[in-house]
Amino acid sequence: MRISVTGCGYLGAVHAAAMAQLGHDVIGIDIDEAKIAALAVGRPPFYEPGLSDLLTESIASGRLRFTTDASQASEATVHFIAVGTPQTRDGNAADLRFVDAAVDALLPHLEPGHVVVGKSTVPVGTSAALAERIRPTGARLLWNPEFLREGYAVRDTVEPDRLVYGVETGDEASVAVLDEVYAHALEKGTPRMVTDLATAELVKVAANAYLATKISFINAMAEIAEATGADVTQLADALGYDNRIGRRFLNAGVGFGGGCLPKDIRAFTARADELGRSEALAFLKEVDAINLRRRRRVVDLATAELGGSVVGRKVAVLGVTFKPHSDDVRDSPALDVAVALKGLGANVVAADPRGVANARARHPQLEYAEETKDALRDADLVILVTEWPEYTGLDPVATRELVAQPIVIDGRNALDRDAWTAAGWRYRGMGRS
Repeated sequence: MRISVTGCGYLGAVHAAAMAQLGHDVIGIDIDEAKIAALAVGRPPFYEPGLSDLLTESIASGRLRFTTDASQASEATVHFIAVGTPQTRDGNAADLRFVDAAVDALLPHLEPGHVVVGKSTVPVGTSAALAERIRPTGARLLWNPEFLREGYAVRDTVEPDRLVYGVETGDEASVAVLDEVYAHALEKGTPRMVTDLATAELVKVAANAYLATKISFINAMAEIAEATGADVTQLADALGYDNRIGRRFLNAGVGFGGGCLPKDIRAFTARADELGRSEALAFLKEVDAINLRRRRRVVDLATAELGGSVVGRKVAVLGVTFKPHSDDVRDSPALDVAVALKGLGANVVAADPRGVANARARHPQLEYAEETKDALRDADLVILVTEWPEYTGLDPVATRELVAQPIVIDGRNALDRDAWTAAGWRYRGMGRS
């Protein structure tokens, strides 16, 4: 297939490279000249395991190229829209300017028989309006939500756990086109659902809302555990044996972050307000509030462990990205904790295997360490906030030799509590006695 991908950020760059690997002829389009220049030589502007090699291989094969010239989309017959939908500056709603601009750029190059495929996360109802704009060209619109996990995005694109096609009534021809695009996954038995446009839009935001709710639920239980002396980790294990609940995403800690879950649940509630159904998603506001409280809880624990004040005390913050295997610091709980402690007067030294450059660009007032041992050396308190293997695998005995005081706050409940306490550490977990 001849494919264009408009928007070469996290979603678009991965999608373009993966489609080329599957044998399609792909052109990636973006207005950011620096981003396109980097991608054109196989250098992704963000960290994602396996993506650099995938880009290099796909470019070398001649099946993948990048450009800032939107007119080159005319060479394709299938057009993916993969631009971002950030939160608006003055509210919770999704900012659709980039989606509208992508469609505007495509319109002059669309012809009868072309298929436009939306992958961006948008408020329900967006695609119906876009379909009206596209219809006069003779092209057709589908919505095909993405379900990528940062750190596993390449695998999730090449081998998705499900495919959802949102189509207009009677548009079997577009379904056949998308089946050809995803022939590799379908041949492997990937489940495929064909829905209306609105349902396809809802699938993505509903999935994120559910995951966020599950995470905030166990963090709410952590608040009760902290007040009663219960252990939230054992509670989660017990709940996980119930196959109606399951153990995944029942890990109490400092909460979720990143460029998707927080802004998507806020945009979802904003859309419910617009639809006059605010009561249906009122619970998501509490989900968001619980999540933000967990960040503050880490700061409060740090203050308590240092005798009521962090002023002038060295605090080693391990991790600045919102999750491991990524360099993404958007809405990062780890970075929020570091900034809050700095604001209270602590001497914060933050470390991260991949995220230091992005964190420094956002918060240059913090001190960063390239090596973990430099952050740990002479620290009065150690806080694990992002569960990188480099940090969860630290030797508590050797680490104790580096610090001034052996006090650790395990913001992800990812350390072996018994091993750390046996090594002489004062251990504080989230929702654990």
